[in-house]
Amino acid sequence: MNFDSVKSLFTLFSGETDCESFMPLINLAVSQTSSMLSSSADPCDPRLDFLSAAIANFRLAQINAARDRSLNTLNGKMLSVSASGDCVLKFAESLLMSYMQLCSALITSSDFAFLSCF
Repeated sequence: MNFDSVKSLFTLFSGETDCESFMPLINLAVSQTSSMLSSSADPCDPRLDFLSAAIANFRLAQINAARDRSLNTLNGKMLSVSASGDCVLKFAESLLMSYMQLCSALITSSDFAFLSCF
């Protein structure tokens, strides 16, 4: 994977211009993508950059959505906030699923289960 490309794509997806603040998310996403690679996959395939950036963007959307759940008021009461964070999270998830589909030939499936009949 091209780390600079992942950072640029993360900026494109998230709208965040300061990638340095989000390096832990980007590093985690690159590691997660690397761990999903099948043995025959080319780790330099540019599609993996998009997948890594989409994972980092999804993680950021999760964090922001969790943070937006409540809001303190001046009198100390908590208000529930139905912010656009939920909408952003859904779009980030949709983007992630699209890139997972795009990279399906390069990654191993994590939702495989063995079934047996007795």
